[in-house]
Amino acid sequence: MAAEGSTESILELVQQQLSVPTWWTSGTALVTGIAAATVLLHIATGSRYGFDRDELMALEDARHLAWGYVQYPPLTAFFGRIALALFGTSLVGFRFFAALVQALALLLTGLMAKEFGGNKWAQIVAALAGVPFCLGAGALMQYISFDYICWVFVAYAMVRLLKSGNPRWWLAVGAGIGLGMMAKYTMGFFALGVVAGVLFTPARKFLRSGWSWLGVLLSIAVFLPNLLWQWQHNFVSLDFLRFLHLRDVGAGQTDWFLPGQLEVTLLAFPLAVAGVCFCLFLPQEKSWRPLAWMYLVPLALLFALRGRDYYLAPAYPMLYAAGAVWLEQKLNAYAANRASLRPANPAVLPIVSRRPLDSPEKSQRAGRLIFAALILDIVIAAVLALPIAPVGSRWFELASRVDPVFPEEVGWRQFVKSIAQVRDALTPEERAHLGILAGNYGEVGALNLYGEELGLPHAISGVNSSWERGYGEPPPETVIVIGYSGEFLRQEFSSCYVAGETWNRFGVANEESSQVPDIFVCSGLKEPWPQFWLRARRFA
Repeated sequence: MAAEGSTESILELVQQQLSVPTWWTSGTALVTGIAAATVLLHIATGSRYGFDRDELMALEDARHLAWGYVQYPPLTAFFGRIALALFGTSLVGFRFFAALVQALALLLTGLMAKEFGGNKWAQIVAALAGVPFCLGAGALMQYISFDYICWVFVAYAMVRLLKSGNPRWWLAVGAGIGLGMMAKYTMGFFALGVVAGVLFTPARKFLRSGWSWLGVLLSIAVFLPNLLWQWQHNFVSLDFLRFLHLRDVGAGQTDWFLPGQLEVTLLAFPLAVAGVCFCLFLPQEKSWRPLAWMYLVPLALLFALRGRDYYLAPAYPMLYAAGAVWLEQKLNAYAANRASLRPANPAVLPIVSRRPLDSPEKSQRAGRLIFAALILDIVIAAVLALPIAPVGSRWFELASRVDPVFPEEVGWRQFVKSIAQVRDALTPEERAHLGILAGNYGEVGALNLYGEELGLPHAISGVNSSWERGYGEPPPETVIVIGYSGEFLRQEFSSCYVAGETWNRFGVANEESSQVPDIFVCSGLKEPWPQFWLRARRFA
């Protein structure tokens, strides 16, 4: 009998343990699973097309590590160098860190919802809201991905600071801002939002702590190498950013900044609005008011300065987290209120009073509707932002209109082979002192990626940071040129003729196949190379 009673006790204990929620069923675990699923999705689809033009720029810069580049700070090239060391020139491997940091951003979004007081539902909703942008930004190795994670990390650190009151979190805030400035200079707008959020709310009490000033010093120390590089290069990035801004304004790409926020957030836009209200207007949540400033200040500055709509995308995860918690609280309160009003025996009520509105199931239906909207967002993003459409299909054309990067991922090997065919047609004397001059960063990146196996010389370019790497010693005497106009080349060389055209076997119209397809062979430079090199310089 004693043994039998002991067995029953053990069974009861096992049942109790099985009924206790474990980490594997927690909100954090499920958000981690969502984040991991995005990485797997990127790995599964990442090899469908080819390197994007911007990725080829990052790859070329990764082979020439520096504390700065004309077109962006050094963090993207740094991760590109690590990817090259680990995975070589594998397309999926080169994109791995972009996918990974986007997944980390999703995890931090879910953790912010938890810090706001959200349960499992809020954490999952917040993470799902961030998935569509994660799919787009994690699909390419680009500075947008690293800029995004830095904004989200700063927001998470601010949430921990405001909730715990532990001033040591200022070090995390400072490190995140410094790293963000090493990824993309728009972090400066978010940093101003942090400053406003602290100065104009009760959070200014944190300024009395020495940790806040240590955080400032840390952000400066992290960013200082790039700042010194800019000083040594006459702040060339300011000239580049001015060129870029004028180009975007002239092309009308900044005209729809405010409506563009709907495209950035899709069906999660109401969730973001709820997040602003949660942080700004609810009296019981006034400790979160700095986060509202961290969104509103960059919003106002980017609108006034006519920035691109996606520049503000990294500010939304903290709003998704806050909005999800607010919705969870509302739905739970509604369900609890309705449940308290329901009689023990509803059969005794008149039929007219037995309505769905008097049931807590309505809040469950609302929660399922929110999930359905977010899943629809994810499906749309996957269809249009991931490289999964067959090249040349109507699906591909639709996706290319939404995301114009896809045509720029097609045809780079054929492009390089076209250059090699022109080289093969030259005389031995012309090939003896041959150079290749490329007009944009995608072309120089592709030539130096695929050209070595075809025996092509290292390509040079006057674009962005490639210009600083020079034209080689000794300078070439015969030059194969792509991406420059015939008018410019005939002014600079005594002999210049069209020797071929670039193409791709899919017939996809991109810059190489339709805008600048002519391949020139030029010789007899009219002035010394140093003078020509000054005129060959360009931003792109």
